[in-house]
Amino acid sequence: MSAILERSFKIMEHLAEHPEGRQLSALATDLGMPLSATHRLLAELIRCGYVRQDQNHGDYRLTIKLVSLGLSFLSNSGIVDVAQPLLDRLAAESGELVRLAVVDGDDLTFVAKAQGARRGLRYDPDMGLSVNLSCSSAGHAWLSTMTDEEVLQLVARQGLGKPGEFGPKAPTTVRAVLTYVRNARKRGFSMINEVFAPAMTAMAAPIRIGNGAAIGVVTIAGPLVRLTEERMLALGPALLATAEDVAHASGASAMFKKRA
Repeated sequence: MSAILERSFKIMEHLAEHPEGRQLSALATDLGMPLSATHRLLAELIRCGYVRQDQNHGDYRLTIKLVSLGLSFLSNSGIVDVAQPLLDRLAAESGELVRLAVVDGDDLTFVAKAQGARRGLRYDPDMGLSVNLSCSSAGHAWLSTMTDEEVLQLVARQGLGKPGEFGPKAPTTVRAVLTYVRNARKRGFSMINEVFAPAMTAMAAPIRIGNGAAIGVVTIAGPLVRLTEERMLALGPALLATAEDVAHASGASAMFKKRA
């Protein structure tokens, strides 16, 4: 049963990366699964309403049922209701993309955003994806609330970002990650330059309630030509204030309240 569940989730995760759909043979090959087993699992996922098959081309695609579940969960948790006005305020002040990520076990996932850029370049990556801790400002900010030993353990479990999938300055060793983390501890917030993506910069501050563990992270990200190091340092106080405001308002969220 556990193998069936694992394979089913792998199919849904893979289809989430291919909204245009995938053929049965391509899906089985990509996941290294037998064709017959892949077909049986897809049939069950279709029966449960999570996958549909294009009648014209035969491609398999996710339905919006999974998205609906996630949105329903976020709505009932109160996270977005609590944070959105604060994210909107920071986005207007910074003129860049502002996002909220929440801690879930060993993962950090973006759940809300506000776009402050009204013209020119706009940075707006996908939402709902787990954050790569070693190559992101959000990851560095969260890791900065831990001891070096805890950082090493968590990064080792997740692994370093693969070369070529991130920016040219992405850390390729744990020692390099620790340098970013220690700088974030001293500053109170993290800063990266062409680490997550070429020509992009970002900064992030952890959301902490009292002296407890971080429950989330607030980030600002934008193009290097606009969000320079000088600009990030100038935005530091506003970013920290927003993270603190989200922490104070977290009692209105069932999820945050439980974790506090």
